[in-house]
Amino acid sequence: MDDQTRIELEAAAFRRLRQHLMEDRTDVQNIDMMNLTGFCRNCLSRWYQEAAEARGIEMGKEEAREIFYGMPMAEWKANYQTDATDTQKEAFKTAFAENVGEKS
Repeated sequence: MDDQTRIELEAAAFRRLRQHLMEDRTDVQNIDMMNLTGFCRNCLSRWYQEAAEARGIEMGKEEAREIFYGMPMAEWKANYQTDATDTQKEAFKTAFAENVGEKS
């Protein structure tokens, strides 16, 4: 497979992942994703921002989140985010420290 085809397939898979998380499974909470997988929608938007900046494209965290979520973060939270339980919050502390650290 040539590099351009590989890049196009990777981009298509990423777009499908985004659709799955943003449209198909809005019920899945970020905290659960982070606790189980070590990444969440915010991580994906941060990676998007980092990729843009690596190419010389200036992009802030909120701009990257809005591009990834398809709406402002406050709107996403109001529409889809539920309150986390104490158990989820405790597990998140460990998952965040192990997978993100100070990069939030």
